[in-house]
Amino acid sequence: MGLFGCHRAGLYHERTNNLKKHSKKYAEAKKLIEPDKSYPVQEAIALAQKTSTVKFDGGLEVHLRLGVDPKKADQVVRGSVTLPHGTGKKKRIAVFAEGKDQEVAEKAGADLVGGEELIKEIKSKGKCEFDIALATPDMMPKMGQIAKILGPKGLMPNPRNDTVTKDVAKSIKALSEGKVTFRNDDSGNMHQLIGKMSFGQDKLVANYETFVEAVKKAKPSGVKGSYIKNISISATMGPGIKVSL
Repeated sequence: MGLFGCHRAGLYHERTNNLKKHSKKYAEAKKLIEPDKSYPVQEAIALAQKTSTVKFDGGLEVHLRLGVDPKKADQVVRGSVTLPHGTGKKKRIAVFAEGKDQEVAEKAGADLVGGEELIKEIKSKGKCEFDIALATPDMMPKMGQIAKILGPKGLMPNPRNDTVTKDVAKSIKALSEGKVTFRNDDSGNMHQLIGKMSFGQDKLVANYETFVEAVKKAKPSGVKGSYIKNISISATMGPGIKVSL
């Protein structure tokens, strides 16, 4: 087989064994959850802490199934909210600006700053490497060139979620201190990290309630009938747990 072949075979068996271990842990964790039960948020979060399958400090994610038609512009759910205890994850912030605003953004801690040259770079590569994008109002007419790249990822700056801003430094500070932007995906669902498991139950509950309330307030006028159909939470790589509405 040769040394290289043996090495690849070894990696394959190692990955297969890791997958089996993960699957076993996942299966054991899932046994702790009653499949048809919706738990009060405090119980659900306590259960998520028990069913975490990773050894590192994983996160807690909220998943919402929304009664919206994502193809209709008047049913897109988007907004922003400051979680009282942050997410525990550092966001990679890109700022699209020109002139002095670029200097302000760099001093405020933005990870990526640029104007037309940054737009051209993203357009040519067809990809982006950041978690959130801010833009000054004067840059928005030019942002249309990369809307098809940023839009599907929920990264296109929009005044409705405060990512189009005249005060770049203030916006970067808010994002660094726990502000999150949210938007439904192409299937009409929403997913959001709301903290690290090490935060403890009280902080995670506070973040959960703040986020869900913000989503409720962001209900589009075009939505008729049931808006939030289902909510579940899960630890990183852990099974889903239904939460009572």
